Amino acid sequence: MNAMPPDAPAKATPVARDEALLGVFAPSLYADHVKVYPRAVRGPFRQVKWAILTLCLAFYYLLPWLRWDRGPNAPNQALLVDMAGPRAYLFNLEIWPQEVYYITGLLILGAIALFLATALYGRVWCGYTCPQTVWTDLFMAVERWTEGDRNARIKRDAQPLSVNKLLRKTAKHSLWLLVSAATGGAWIMYFQDAPTVTREIVTGGASMATYFFFGLFTLTTYVLAGWAREQVCTYMCPWPRFQAAMQDEHSLVVTYQGWRGETRGKHKAGETWEGRGDCIDCQACVHVCPTGIDIRNGPQLECIGCALCIDACDDMMRKVDRPERLIDFVSLDNLQRRAKGQSTVQKLVRLRTIIYASLLLVVGAIMLYVLTNRADFVMAVQQDRAPLYVALSDGSIRNGYTVKVTNKTHGPVDLRLTVEGVKDARLFQAGETGRHTGLDFSVPSDVVTSYHVFVTAPRGQIPRGQQQFDFVLRDAAGREVIRIRTQLSGPARGWPCSSYPSFVNAGFRPSLCSAFWWSLV
Repeated sequence: MNAMPPDAPAKATPVARDEALLGVFAPSLYADHVKVYPRAVRGPFRQVKWAILTLCLAFYYLLPWLRWDRGPNAPNQALLVDMAGPRAYLFNLEIWPQEVYYITGLLILGAIALFLATALYGRVWCGYTCPQTVWTDLFMAVERWTEGDRNARIKRDAQPLSVNKLLRKTAKHSLWLLVSAATGGAWIMYFQDAPTVTREIVTGGASMATYFFFGLFTLTTYVLAGWAREQVCTYMCPWPRFQAAMQDEHSLVVTYQGWRGETRGKHKAGETWEGRGDCIDCQACVHVCPTGIDIRNGPQLECIGCALCIDACDDMMRKVDRPERLIDFVSLDNLQRRAKGQSTVQKLVRLRTIIYASLLLVVGAIMLYVLTNRADFVMAVQQDRAPLYVALSDGSIRNGYTVKVTNKTHGPVDLRLTVEGVKDARLFQAGETGRHTGLDFSVPSDVVTSYHVFVTAPRGQIPRGQQQFDFVLRDAAGREVIRIRTQLSGPARGWPCSSYPSFVNAGFRPSLCSAFWWSLV
Protein backbone atom coordinates (compact mmCIF):
# COMPACT_ATOMS: atom_id res chain seq x y z
CA MET A 1 0.00 0.00 0.00
CA ASN A 2 2.82 2.38 0.93
CA ALA A 3 5.19 1.15 -1.76
CA MET A 4 6.84 3.88 -3.82
CA PRO A 5 7.09 3.76 -7.62
CA PRO A 6 10.32 2.23 -8.87
CA ASP A 7 11.43 5.53 -10.43
CA ALA A 8 10.59 7.70 -7.44
CA PRO A 9 13.65 9.29 -5.74
CA ALA A 10 14.49 8.06 -2.25
CA LYS A 11 13.87 10.51 0.57
CA ALA A 12 17.17 11.89 1.89
CA THR A 13 17.84 11.59 5.59
CA PRO A 14 19.58 14.42 7.52
CA VAL A 15 22.75 12.33 7.79
CA ALA A 16 22.75 11.61 4.07
CA ARG A 17 22.25 15.31 3.31
CA ASP A 18 25.18 16.25 5.60
CA GLU A 19 27.46 13.70 3.95
CA ALA A 20 26.43 14.96 0.52
CA LEU A 21 27.14 18.56 1.51
CA LEU A 22 30.54 17.60 2.95
CA GLY A 23 31.38 15.77 -0.24
CA VAL A 24 30.54 18.82 -2.36
CA PHE A 25 31.83 21.70 -0.28
CA ALA A 26 34.60 20.23 1.96
CA PRO A 27 37.96 19.11 0.57
CA SER A 28 39.24 15.65 1.44
CA LEU A 29 41.61 15.57 4.42
CA TYR A 30 43.51 12.59 2.99
CA ALA A 31 45.29 12.52 -0.36
CA ASP A 32 45.40 9.33 -2.38
CA HIS A 33 48.83 7.78 -2.58
CA VAL A 34 50.56 8.37 -5.91
CA LYS A 35 53.25 5.84 -6.68
CA VAL A 36 56.65 7.40 -7.30
CA TYR A 37 58.80 6.09 -10.17
CA PRO A 38 62.27 7.61 -9.68
CA ARG A 39 64.50 7.69 -12.74
CA ALA A 40 68.17 6.75 -12.65
CA VAL A 41 70.59 9.65 -12.84
CA ARG A 42 74.34 10.14 -13.06
CA GLY A 43 76.43 12.87 -11.57
CA PRO A 44 78.70 13.81 -8.66
CA PHE A 45 75.97 13.72 -6.01
CA ARG A 46 74.79 10.31 -7.23
CA GLN A 47 78.37 9.04 -7.05
CA VAL A 48 78.69 10.30 -3.48
CA LYS A 49 75.44 8.54 -2.60
CA TRP A 50 76.68 5.28 -4.12
CA ALA A 51 79.96 5.54 -2.19
CA ILE A 52 78.21 6.23 1.13
CA LEU A 53 75.63 3.49 0.47
CA THR A 54 78.40 0.95 -0.23
CA LEU A 55 80.31 2.00 2.87
CA CYS A 56 77.23 1.86 5.14
CA LEU A 57 76.09 -1.53 3.86
CA ALA A 58 79.58 -3.01 4.09
CA PHE A 59 79.92 -1.69 7.62
CA TYR A 60 76.52 -3.09 8.64
CA TYR A 61 76.83 -6.54 7.06
CA LEU A 62 80.51 -7.24 7.73
CA LEU A 63 81.12 -5.74 11.18
CA PRO A 64 79.57 -8.71 13.09
CA TRP A 65 82.08 -11.02 11.39
CA LEU A 66 85.09 -9.00 12.54
CA ARG A 67 86.98 -10.89 15.25
CA TRP A 68 88.73 -9.31 18.23
CA ASP A 69 90.86 -11.28 20.71
CA ARG A 70 89.98 -10.38 24.30
CA GLY A 71 91.73 -13.31 25.90
CA PRO A 72 90.24 -16.40 27.54
CA ASN A 73 86.66 -16.51 28.86
CA ALA A 74 85.56 -13.62 26.63
CA PRO A 75 83.77 -13.51 23.25
CA ASN A 76 85.96 -12.76 20.25
CA GLN A 77 83.42 -10.74 18.25
CA ALA A 78 84.49 -7.10 17.79
CA LEU A 79 80.98 -5.66 18.32
CA LEU A 80 78.56 -7.70 20.38
CA VAL A 81 75.64 -6.89 22.67
CA ASP A 82 75.58 -10.00 24.85
CA MET A 83 72.10 -10.04 26.42
CA ALA A 84 72.84 -13.23 28.35
CA GLY A 85 76.15 -11.84 29.69
CA PRO A 86 74.89 -9.22 30.17
CA ARG A 87 77.24 -6.64 28.67
CA ALA A 88 78.20 -4.96 25.42
CA TYR A 89 81.57 -5.29 23.69
CA LEU A 90 83.07 -2.72 21.33
CA PHE A 91 86.60 -3.77 20.50
CA ASN A 92 88.53 -3.23 23.77
CA LEU A 93 85.64 -1.46 25.47
CA GLU A 94 83.36 -3.60 27.65
CA ILE A 95 80.17 -1.99 28.95
CA TRP A 96 78.32 -3.48 31.91
CA PRO A 97 74.59 -2.94 32.59
CA GLN A 98 75.30 -0.41 35.35
CA GLU A 99 77.35 1.58 32.83
CA VAL A 100 74.42 2.33 30.55
CA TYR A 101 75.33 6.00 30.86
CA TYR A 102 78.00 5.34 28.22
CA ILE A 103 75.21 4.51 25.76
CA THR A 104 73.39 7.66 26.85
CA GLY A 105 76.55 9.68 26.23
CA LEU A 106 76.95 8.21 22.75
CA LEU A 107 73.32 9.03 21.91
CA ILE A 108 73.80 12.59 23.13
CA LEU A 109 76.96 12.91 21.03
CA GLY A 110 75.10 11.58 18.00
CA ALA A 111 72.20 13.99 18.52
CA ILE A 112 74.47 17.04 18.86
CA ALA A 113 76.49 15.97 15.81
CA LEU A 114 73.23 15.65 13.86
CA PHE A 115 72.17 19.14 14.99
CA LEU A 116 75.52 20.56 13.87
CA ALA A 117 75.40 18.80 10.48
CA THR A 118 71.84 20.04 9.92
CA ALA A 119 72.78 23.62 10.83
CA LEU A 120 75.63 23.49 8.31
CA TYR A 121 74.34 21.35 5.44
CA GLY A 122 70.60 20.90 5.91
CA ARG A 123 69.14 17.41 5.73
CA VAL A 124 72.39 15.75 4.68
CA TRP A 125 71.69 12.92 7.16
CA CYS A 126 68.34 12.17 5.53
CA GLY A 127 69.69 12.28 2.01
CA TYR A 128 72.81 10.17 2.46
CA THR A 129 73.18 8.17 5.68
CA CYS A 130 69.71 7.53 7.11
CA PRO A 131 69.05 3.74 7.10
CA GLN A 132 65.68 4.30 5.42
CA THR A 133 67.41 6.18 2.60
CA VAL A 134 70.23 3.65 2.26
CA TRP A 135 68.00 0.59 2.05
CA THR A 136 65.39 2.31 -0.13
CA ASP A 137 68.18 3.25 -2.55
CA LEU A 138 69.32 -0.37 -2.58
CA PHE A 139 65.80 -1.66 -3.20
CA MET A 140 65.26 0.85 -6.02
CA ALA A 141 68.52 -0.30 -7.64
CA VAL A 142 67.23 -3.89 -7.54
CA GLU A 143 63.93 -2.69 -9.01
CA ARG A 144 65.65 -0.93 -11.92
CA TRP A 145 67.83 -3.98 -12.52
CA THR A 146 64.85 -6.35 -12.76
CA GLU A 147 62.13 -4.13 -14.25
CA GLY A 148 63.99 -1.36 -16.05
CA ASP A 149 64.07 2.38 -15.56
CA ARG A 150 61.21 4.78 -14.90
CA ASN A 151 59.42 4.69 -18.28
CA ALA A 152 59.66 0.91 -18.57
CA ARG A 153 58.20 0.43 -15.08
CA ILE A 154 55.33 2.83 -15.68
CA LYS A 155 54.49 1.14 -18.97
CA ARG A 156 54.71 -2.35 -17.50
CA ASP A 157 52.52 -1.52 -14.48
CA ALA A 158 49.83 -0.19 -16.84
CA GLN A 159 49.80 -3.42 -18.86
CA PRO A 160 47.78 -6.49 -17.94
CA LEU A 161 49.50 -9.41 -16.25
CA SER A 162 51.74 -11.40 -18.57
CA VAL A 163 54.44 -14.02 -18.24
CA ASN A 164 57.18 -11.42 -18.67
CA LYS A 165 55.61 -9.12 -16.09
CA LEU A 166 55.08 -11.95 -13.63
CA LEU A 167 58.66 -13.18 -13.96
CA ARG A 168 60.11 -9.71 -13.49
CA LYS A 169 57.91 -8.95 -10.47
CA THR A 170 58.75 -12.33 -8.95
CA ALA A 171 62.47 -11.75 -9.45
CA LYS A 172 62.25 -8.30 -7.90
CA HIS A 173 60.36 -9.38 -4.80
CA SER A 174 62.56 -12.46 -4.40
CA LEU A 175 65.67 -10.30 -4.37
CA TRP A 176 63.96 -7.86 -2.00
CA LEU A 177 63.19 -10.69 0.40
CA LEU A 178 66.75 -11.99 0.10
CA VAL A 179 68.16 -8.55 0.97
CA SER A 180 65.62 -8.22 3.80
CA ALA A 181 66.60 -11.60 5.21
CA ALA A 182 70.27 -10.68 5.07
CA THR A 183 69.44 -7.42 6.84
CA GLY A 184 67.39 -9.10 9.56
CA GLY A 185 70.00 -11.81 10.03
CA ALA A 186 72.81 -9.27 10.29
CA TRP A 187 70.92 -7.43 13.02
CA ILE A 188 70.60 -10.66 15.00
CA MET A 189 74.37 -11.12 14.67
CA TYR A 190 74.98 -8.01 16.74
CA PHE A 191 73.36 -9.81 19.68
CA GLN A 192 74.69 -13.33 19.14
CA ASP A 193 77.93 -14.75 17.81
CA ALA A 194 77.74 -14.30 14.03
CA PRO A 195 79.08 -17.68 12.80
CA THR A 196 77.16 -19.59 15.47
CA VAL A 197 73.77 -17.94 14.93
CA THR A 198 74.12 -18.15 11.14
CA ARG A 199 74.71 -21.88 11.36
CA GLU A 200 71.80 -22.31 13.79
CA ILE A 201 69.38 -20.34 11.60
CA VAL A 202 70.30 -22.31 8.48
CA THR A 203 70.20 -25.72 10.17
CA GLY A 204 67.06 -25.04 12.21
CA GLY A 205 68.83 -25.11 15.55
CA ALA A 206 68.13 -21.51 16.59
CA SER A 207 65.72 -20.63 19.37
CA MET A 208 62.16 -19.45 18.75
CA ALA A 209 63.13 -15.96 19.94
CA THR A 210 65.89 -15.84 17.34
CA TYR A 211 63.55 -16.90 14.53
CA PHE A 212 60.90 -14.41 15.73
CA PHE A 213 63.22 -11.42 15.62
CA PHE A 214 64.82 -12.64 12.40
CA GLY A 215 61.37 -12.72 10.79
CA LEU A 216 60.36 -9.40 12.34
CA PHE A 217 63.39 -7.50 11.03
CA THR A 218 63.11 -9.19 7.65
CA LEU A 219 59.47 -8.13 7.37
CA THR A 220 60.05 -4.55 8.49
CA THR A 221 62.94 -4.13 6.02
CA TYR A 222 60.85 -5.53 3.18
CA VAL A 223 57.83 -3.33 3.96
CA LEU A 224 59.63 -0.08 4.77
CA ALA A 225 62.26 -0.15 2.00
CA GLY A 226 60.23 -1.95 -0.65
CA TRP A 227 56.69 -0.64 -0.19
CA ALA A 228 56.54 2.35 2.16
CA ARG A 229 59.66 4.10 0.86
CA GLU A 230 59.14 7.88 0.75
CA GLN A 231 56.03 7.59 2.94
CA VAL A 232 58.29 6.77 5.90
CA CYS A 233 60.09 10.09 5.41
CA THR A 234 56.89 12.05 4.80
CA TYR A 235 54.49 10.61 7.37
CA MET A 236 56.31 8.38 9.87
CA CYS A 237 59.62 10.11 10.61
CA PRO A 238 59.44 13.05 13.07
CA TRP A 239 62.76 14.57 12.01
CA PRO A 240 61.43 16.62 9.02
CA ARG A 241 58.95 18.34 11.34
CA PHE A 242 61.51 19.92 13.64
CA GLN A 243 64.77 19.90 11.68
CA ALA A 244 63.96 23.42 10.47
CA ALA A 245 64.59 24.62 14.03
CA MET A 246 68.29 23.71 13.59
CA GLN A 247 68.61 25.69 10.33
CA ASP A 248 68.86 29.37 9.53
CA GLU A 249 69.34 31.51 6.43
CA HIS A 250 72.99 30.43 6.21
CA SER A 251 72.35 26.65 6.15
CA LEU A 252 73.02 24.91 2.85
CA VAL A 253 69.85 23.48 1.32
CA VAL A 254 68.84 22.15 -2.10
CA THR A 255 67.21 25.16 -3.75
CA TYR A 256 65.87 26.12 -7.17
CA GLN A 257 67.16 29.52 -8.27
CA GLY A 258 63.92 31.01 -9.49
CA TRP A 259 65.48 34.37 -10.28
CA ARG A 260 67.44 32.62 -13.01
CA GLY A 261 65.03 29.90 -14.09
CA GLU A 262 61.82 31.88 -14.52
CA THR A 263 59.95 32.39 -16.73
CA ARG A 264 60.19 28.71 -17.54
CA GLY A 265 59.03 27.03 -20.73
CA LYS A 266 59.94 24.63 -23.52
CA HIS A 267 62.90 25.55 -25.66
CA LYS A 268 63.83 24.40 -29.13
CA ALA A 269 67.29 24.36 -30.65
CA GLY A 270 68.12 27.66 -32.28
CA GLU A 271 65.59 29.71 -30.31
CA THR A 272 66.78 32.75 -28.40
CA TRP A 273 67.05 32.82 -24.62
CA GLU A 274 66.14 36.48 -24.41
CA GLY A 275 63.10 37.29 -22.28
CA ARG A 276 62.87 33.91 -20.60
CA GLY A 277 64.52 31.83 -17.87
CA ASP A 278 66.90 28.90 -18.13
CA CYS A 279 64.36 26.32 -16.93
CA ILE A 280 63.03 24.40 -19.94
CA ASP A 281 60.33 22.67 -17.85
CA CYS A 282 61.67 19.21 -18.72
CA GLN A 283 60.55 17.72 -15.38
CA ALA A 284 63.91 15.93 -15.03
CA CYS A 285 64.25 17.17 -11.42
CA VAL A 286 60.83 15.72 -10.60
CA HIS A 287 61.47 12.38 -12.33
CA VAL A 288 64.67 11.64 -10.37
CA CYS A 289 63.34 12.75 -6.97
CA PRO A 290 62.92 9.72 -4.64
CA THR A 291 59.98 11.45 -2.91
CA GLY A 292 58.36 12.69 -6.13
CA ILE A 293 58.30 16.43 -5.33
CA ASP A 294 58.98 19.44 -7.55
CA ILE A 295 61.89 21.34 -6.02
CA ARG A 296 60.92 24.39 -8.06
CA ASN A 297 58.01 24.92 -5.67
CA GLY A 298 60.46 25.92 -2.94
CA PRO A 299 61.60 24.22 0.31
CA GLN A 300 59.29 21.36 1.22
CA LEU A 301 58.96 18.92 4.10
CA GLU A 302 59.27 15.96 1.73
CA CYS A 303 62.69 17.03 0.40
CA ILE A 304 65.41 14.85 1.94
CA GLY A 305 68.29 16.90 0.51
CA CYS A 306 69.78 14.11 -1.61
CA ALA A 307 70.60 16.61 -4.43
CA LEU A 308 69.83 14.12 -7.22
CA CYS A 309 67.75 16.88 -8.81
CA ILE A 310 70.99 18.91 -9.11
CA ASP A 311 72.62 16.11 -11.13
CA ALA A 312 69.54 15.80 -13.38
CA CYS A 313 69.26 19.57 -13.94
CA ASP A 314 72.99 19.99 -14.61
CA ASP A 315 72.78 17.27 -17.26
CA MET A 316 69.93 19.10 -19.02
CA MET A 317 71.71 22.47 -18.75
CA ARG A 318 74.76 20.99 -20.49
CA LYS A 319 72.55 19.67 -23.28
CA VAL A 320 70.99 23.10 -23.94
CA ASP A 321 74.33 24.90 -23.45
CA ARG A 322 73.30 26.85 -20.34
CA PRO A 323 75.22 27.35 -17.09
CA GLU A 324 74.93 24.54 -14.56
CA ARG A 325 73.53 24.72 -11.02
CA LEU A 326 70.11 26.11 -11.83
CA ILE A 327 69.30 23.93 -8.83
CA ASP A 328 72.06 24.20 -6.27
CA PHE A 329 73.21 23.45 -2.73
CA VAL A 330 73.09 27.03 -1.50
CA SER A 331 71.97 29.00 1.54
CA LEU A 332 68.92 31.23 1.34
CA ASP A 333 71.12 34.22 2.14
CA ASN A 334 73.43 33.52 -0.79
CA LEU A 335 70.42 32.83 -3.01
CA GLN A 336 69.23 36.37 -2.37
CA ARG A 337 72.74 37.70 -2.95
CA ARG A 338 72.92 35.96 -6.32
CA ALA A 339 69.54 37.37 -7.31
CA LYS A 340 70.89 40.88 -6.57
CA GLY A 341 74.17 40.25 -8.39
CA GLN A 342 76.21 40.35 -5.18
CA SER A 343 79.10 38.09 -4.24
CA THR A 344 78.28 35.10 -2.04
CA VAL A 345 79.63 34.47 1.46
CA GLN A 346 79.44 31.14 3.22
CA LYS A 347 79.16 31.67 7.00
CA LEU A 348 80.05 28.35 8.55
CA VAL A 349 81.08 29.90 11.88
CA ARG A 350 78.08 31.55 13.54
CA LEU A 351 76.42 31.52 16.94
CA ARG A 352 74.31 28.44 16.21
CA THR A 353 77.21 26.32 14.96
CA ILE A 354 79.50 27.57 17.75
CA ILE A 355 76.97 26.41 20.37
CA TYR A 356 76.56 22.99 18.74
CA ALA A 357 80.32 22.55 18.26
CA SER A 358 81.01 23.61 21.85
CA LEU A 359 78.44 21.17 23.21
CA LEU A 360 79.92 18.44 21.04
CA LEU A 361 83.40 19.22 22.35
CA VAL A 362 82.31 19.33 26.00
CA VAL A 363 80.31 16.10 25.88
CA GLY A 364 83.08 14.40 23.91
CA ALA A 365 85.68 15.51 26.46
CA ILE A 366 83.55 14.24 29.32
CA MET A 367 83.07 10.88 27.60
CA LEU A 368 86.80 10.62 26.88
CA TYR A 369 87.70 11.45 30.47
CA VAL A 370 85.25 8.90 31.87
CA LEU A 371 86.48 6.19 29.49
CA THR A 372 90.17 6.81 30.16
CA ASN A 373 89.60 6.74 33.94
CA ARG A 374 87.43 3.66 33.85
CA ALA A 375 88.44 1.16 36.55
CA ASP A 376 88.63 -2.61 36.21
CA PHE A 377 87.14 -3.02 39.68
CA VAL A 378 84.04 -1.50 41.25
CA MET A 379 83.09 -1.66 44.91
CA ALA A 380 79.75 -0.76 46.47
CA VAL A 381 79.12 -0.70 50.22
CA GLN A 382 75.74 -0.77 51.93
CA GLN A 383 75.45 -0.54 55.71
CA ASP A 384 73.05 -2.88 57.50
CA ARG A 385 70.00 -1.05 58.88
CA ALA A 386 68.48 -3.69 61.10
CA PRO A 387 70.20 -3.51 63.48
CA LEU A 388 72.17 -0.33 62.76
CA TYR A 389 74.79 -1.38 65.32
CA VAL A 390 75.29 -3.95 68.05
CA ALA A 391 76.97 -3.31 71.42
CA LEU A 392 79.21 -6.30 72.20
CA SER A 393 79.99 -7.70 75.68
CA ASP A 394 83.55 -6.37 75.60
CA GLY A 395 82.25 -2.82 75.17
CA SER A 396 83.06 -2.50 71.45
CA ILE A 397 80.54 -1.62 68.71
CA ARG A 398 79.84 -3.82 65.70
CA ASN A 399 78.41 -2.70 62.35
CA GLY A 400 77.47 -4.94 59.44
CA TYR A 401 78.05 -4.12 55.75
CA THR A 402 77.28 -5.71 52.41
CA VAL A 403 80.30 -5.20 50.17
CA LYS A 404 79.84 -5.87 46.45
CA VAL A 405 82.97 -6.18 44.33
CA THR A 406 82.83 -6.20 40.52
CA ASN A 407 85.77 -7.74 38.69
CA LYS A 408 85.65 -6.55 35.07
CA THR A 409 88.77 -8.44 34.05
CA HIS A 410 88.66 -11.90 32.48
CA GLY A 411 90.45 -13.75 35.27
CA PRO A 412 90.16 -14.21 39.07
CA VAL A 413 92.00 -11.60 41.15
CA ASP A 414 93.22 -11.73 44.77
CA LEU A 415 92.24 -8.58 46.66
CA ARG A 416 92.54 -7.43 50.28
CA LEU A 417 89.90 -5.34 52.08
CA THR A 418 91.05 -3.05 54.92
CA VAL A 419 89.61 -0.24 57.05
CA GLU A 420 91.13 3.22 57.46
CA GLY A 421 89.93 6.14 59.57
CA VAL A 422 88.96 4.30 62.80
CA LYS A 423 91.63 3.36 65.31
CA ASP A 424 91.80 -0.30 66.38
CA ALA A 425 89.03 -1.28 63.95
CA ARG A 426 88.81 -4.96 63.01
CA LEU A 427 87.01 -6.92 60.29
CA PHE A 428 85.56 -10.40 60.04
CA GLN A 429 83.03 -12.21 57.89
CA ALA A 430 79.82 -13.87 58.95
CA GLY A 431 80.59 -17.22 60.60
CA GLU A 432 84.09 -16.25 61.68
CA THR A 433 85.14 -15.88 65.31
CA GLY A 434 88.46 -14.12 64.87
CA ARG A 435 88.92 -10.42 64.03
CA HIS A 436 91.43 -9.24 61.46
CA THR A 437 93.04 -6.06 60.25
CA GLY A 438 92.11 -7.05 56.71
CA LEU A 439 90.16 -9.66 54.74
CA ASP A 440 91.52 -11.50 51.70
CA PHE A 441 89.19 -12.33 48.80
CA SER A 442 89.64 -14.20 45.56
CA VAL A 443 87.19 -12.35 43.30
CA PRO A 444 86.00 -14.36 40.28
CA SER A 445 86.12 -12.81 36.81
CA ASP A 446 83.20 -11.13 35.02
CA VAL A 447 80.84 -11.26 37.99
CA VAL A 448 79.58 -9.14 40.86
CA THR A 449 80.46 -10.87 44.15
CA SER A 450 78.81 -9.96 47.46
CA TYR A 451 80.46 -10.27 50.88
CA HIS A 452 78.81 -9.70 54.25
CA VAL A 453 81.46 -8.26 56.57
CA PHE A 454 81.44 -6.85 60.08
CA VAL A 455 83.52 -3.98 61.45
CA THR A 456 84.18 -3.65 65.19
CA ALA A 457 85.68 -0.66 66.96
CA PRO A 458 86.03 0.54 70.57
CA ARG A 459 83.11 2.61 71.80
CA GLY A 460 85.38 5.60 72.32
CA GLN A 461 86.13 5.76 68.57
CA ILE A 462 82.49 6.76 67.94
CA PRO A 463 82.19 9.90 70.12
CA ARG A 464 79.02 11.34 68.55
CA GLY A 465 77.16 8.26 67.38
CA GLN A 466 78.76 8.28 63.90
CA GLN A 467 82.31 8.08 62.63
CA GLN A 468 83.40 8.34 58.98
CA PHE A 469 85.91 5.79 57.70
CA ASP A 470 87.10 4.20 54.45
CA PHE A 471 86.90 0.71 53.04
CA VAL A 472 90.09 0.27 51.00
CA LEU A 473 90.57 -2.46 48.41
CA ARG A 474 94.14 -3.38 47.47
CA ASP A 475 95.60 -5.84 45.00
CA ALA A 476 98.16 -8.55 45.78
CA ALA A 477 101.02 -6.07 45.41
CA GLY A 478 99.50 -3.75 47.99
CA ARG A 479 98.46 -1.07 45.50
CA GLU A 480 95.23 0.72 46.25
CA VAL A 481 92.51 -0.27 43.78
CA ILE A 482 89.49 1.59 45.08
CA ARG A 483 88.40 3.49 48.19
CA ILE A 484 84.82 3.94 49.44
CA ARG A 485 83.84 6.23 52.32
CA THR A 486 81.06 5.10 54.67
CA GLN A 487 80.21 5.48 58.36
CA LEU A 488 80.42 3.52 61.59
CA SER A 489 77.34 3.95 63.80
CA GLY A 490 77.08 3.66 67.57
CA PRO A 491 75.11 4.97 70.57
CA ALA A 492 74.29 8.68 70.34
CA ARG A 493 76.51 10.80 72.62
CA GLY A 494 78.17 7.56 73.67
CA TRP A 495 75.49 6.71 76.27
CA PRO A 496 76.12 3.19 77.62
CA CYS A 497 72.77 1.63 76.84
CA SER A 498 74.29 -1.82 77.15
CA SER A 499 75.00 -1.13 80.86
CA TYR A 500 71.28 -1.11 81.55
CA PRO A 501 70.19 -4.76 81.53
CA SER A 502 66.54 -3.82 81.99
CA PHE A 503 66.42 -2.38 78.47
CA VAL A 504 68.13 -5.40 76.98
CA ASN A 505 65.92 -7.84 78.88
CA ALA A 506 62.87 -5.92 77.72
CA GLY A 507 63.82 -6.61 74.14
CA PHE A 508 65.17 -3.13 73.28
CA ARG A 509 67.81 -3.05 70.54
CA PRO A 510 70.78 -0.73 71.13
CA SER A 511 69.58 1.58 68.32
CA LEU A 512 66.12 1.78 69.94
CA CYS A 513 67.78 2.41 73.29
CA SER A 514 69.57 5.44 71.87
CA ALA A 515 66.31 6.74 70.47
CA PHE A 516 64.70 6.26 73.90
CA TRP A 517 67.45 8.33 75.56
CA TRP A 518 66.97 11.09 73.01
CA SER A 519 63.23 11.14 73.72
CA LEU A 520 63.97 11.84 77.37
CA VAL A 521 66.04 14.93 76.60
